[in-house]
Amino acid sequence: MKKYYRLMLGRKSINAEECFAGNFVGADFGIAVDLNVNLPEEWREFNKTYIPIFLKSHPEKSKIAAGLACGALWTVAKGIMKDDILLCPDGSGRYHVCEVAGDYAYAPGGVLPHRRPVHWLPQSIDRAEMSEALKNSTGSIGTIGDISRHQVEIEKLIGTNSGPKIIITDDTVEDPLAFAMEKHLEDFLVENWQQTALGKMYDIYKEEGEPVGKQYPCDTGAIDILAISRDEKELLVVELKKGRASDVVVGQIQRYMGYVLQELAEEHQKVKGVIIALENDIKIRRALAVAPNIEFYRYKVSFKLFKA
Repeated sequence: MKKYYRLMLGRKSINAEECFAGNFVGADFGIAVDLNVNLPEEWREFNKTYIPIFLKSHPEKSKIAAGLACGALWTVAKGIMKDDILLCPDGSGRYHVCEVAGDYAYAPGGVLPHRRPVHWLPQSIDRAEMSEALKNSTGSIGTIGDISRHQVEIEKLIGTNSGPKIIITDDTVEDPLAFAMEKHLEDFLVENWQQTALGKMYDIYKEEGEPVGKQYPCDTGAIDILAISRDEKELLVVELKKGRASDVVVGQIQRYMGYVLQELAEEHQKVKGVIIALENDIKIRRALAVAPNIEFYRYKVSFKLFKA
């Protein structure tokens, strides 16, 4: 199924014009090797090879930063598929839209040397035309982000709208409506993090002062929110239930926590988890009774109508 991404073309879109003119998109990350020599299908295998290379050339970076960089590089080189749609900001408030046209190629000496050929569409999107939810997703920190949940709006903005629908490809989702709503809750939670109970003790993980902890990629999926305690002794994995079966959510967060513990945490850091859901869930509570390092939170949605 076609997917949709937001891709930055260099820091602050500095390489955008060259990409538009050359019909390509790409990434750098200071890894000056042809990835075709070793470009595995599995994200995990890619990271095993390239995280040490990244850290060797960036000794000041953390393992979390290395994982983020290599995950983004793999996505650009291998994860995005032919015919996927990319939204690329040009630095002036407009997003240029392209369709991926081919496989990875290495351009040594060029800007963004890890490249994919693309076909730029005549349509572009002004940021002012976007909904707040799409603005939040396209404005998130990081080189590349999956914005497929906004497919209907994106297609409408570029003139290919096929009508409103909720598309769920995850067969573990029991409630598609809850899934759609809680994807927006994730954006709201990030925007209002400091006003939540979790925000009193933890900060969303940052690199170079920029928050990168939303949808942090790992080898079994993407962590909804990765945070760190203010004393930097504890990493926090936050997962929204998103309409999925209870057992699936518990197993998922445990896998994420295992990844963070084994691949990202420094020797002095512990790992804790939080599951957030709309309703009280006895199945989750039973499972967490023997998992003291995972807590369960509920959220409440309310709104008011005012006569204009």
